[in-house]
Amino acid sequence: MNKQDILNSLSPEIVAKFRTAIEIGKWENGVRLTDEQRQTCMQAVMVWEHEYLPVHERTGYIEKPKDEKGNIVGEACDVEHEHHYPNAERPVKFK
Repeated sequence: MNKQDILNSLSPEIVAKFRTAIEIGKWENGVRLTDEQRQTCMQAVMVWEHEYLPVHERTGYIEKPKDEKGNIVGEACDVEHEHHYPNAERPVKFK
């Protein structure tokens, strides 16, 4: 299923039901989510939120701290650095 297929099949109501199911581990009828269902729901919620919600309203958003002058601390670290992905394979560097 591609991104557009996922978005076409979701509504805010469905996303809310998925969030609740993920949080409590059960569907509305009390049936427990399987690991696969939980993963699928999480992916669907993330795709939907990325498309329709501003960053600060998305699941997992963490507001950046500000210093005493109101400047965002760590803003320079918004770019992707190697230390963000410690398990990623890196190309071999030749001398």
